[in-house]
Amino acid sequence: MVNQQRPKTCVITGVAGFLGSHMADRLLQEGFRLVGLDNFLTGNERNIENTRRNELFTFVQSDVTEHITIDEPVSFVLHFAAPASPKDYEQIPHDALRAGYLATYNALGLARHKGAVFFLASSPEVYGIPETSTQLEEYVGRINHLGETGLYDVAKLAAESLAMAYHKMYELEVRIARIFSTYGPRMRNDDGRAVSTFVSQALNDRPLTIKGDGGHRRSFCYVADIVEGMYRLLMSSCNVPVNLGSPDDISVLNLARKVKDAAGSSVKIDFLPAAPEEPIVRKPDISLARKLFDWLPRVTLDEGLKHTIAWFRQYGIDDTATT
Repeated sequence: MVNQQRPKTCVITGVAGFLGSHMADRLLQEGFRLVGLDNFLTGNERNIENTRRNELFTFVQSDVTEHITIDEPVSFVLHFAAPASPKDYEQIPHDALRAGYLATYNALGLARHKGAVFFLASSPEVYGIPETSTQLEEYVGRINHLGETGLYDVAKLAAESLAMAYHKMYELEVRIARIFSTYGPRMRNDDGRAVSTFVSQALNDRPLTIKGDGGHRRSFCYVADIVEGMYRLLMSSCNVPVNLGSPDDISVLNLARKVKDAAGSSVKIDFLPAAPEEPIVRKPDISLARKLFDWLPRVTLDEGLKHTIAWFRQYGIDDTATT
């Protein structure tokens, strides 16, 4: 008789979110069993509609800031749960802090109890307002904890600090991904991010709105590339933060022009008052990811925008956002 080994179990918090849902699909594709947790505060049930049909997937509606209980062996705990968009900072800032500290504490506790590898979806916001044009993992940064994104920035710092504390105190295996601007299917149209805002506005024949003169620069990485990077990091033995993102940056104004062209739109671009303390450049140095697990983004911005716009056209959009 053939011995059929039980698949290793992964737990994902925030499984119905943009990144969590894509990572869930990748893990199932790799043959893992998956337990997904979400309370739908910012996640969308549609994101896991197909995923829930997979017999290796179990969904539990749960607030992971309260507790996490899993009654089976667990090999990996992936923590994605967090209100992570500009609109979330404005509307539910306290939830960002709760997800950063309480939910991370609970997820780490589960990983320690199960002897599992812990994965944290972190953010370049830990660099605050950088004084360098390209951010290395060693860069400490400068955060204004009283600023508009202060609670989110501090929440991600707290999450990383907790993860490293568990690694040092309990020898827990941790993987920390600092994920730079990611775009693609399943983005929320109202999240206030540049790509989703511009696409939503262009498809609704409304002016594309930019805060400031559009000269601030960002690097945008397609979600499939980020998922590949996260998976390689998860399977690695790296216990320090790793940047994941595109090494190529573009001005927000030129991004708006690209979206207009890709959407076949002729709407104008309107400029709004600049956001306070907006970083001039947010661009990762990905040398560590290339060295450790040979990762480099493959999807061009033009190709990624094409896929993203097609998804927005299919599922409909309602534009209320500005960036």
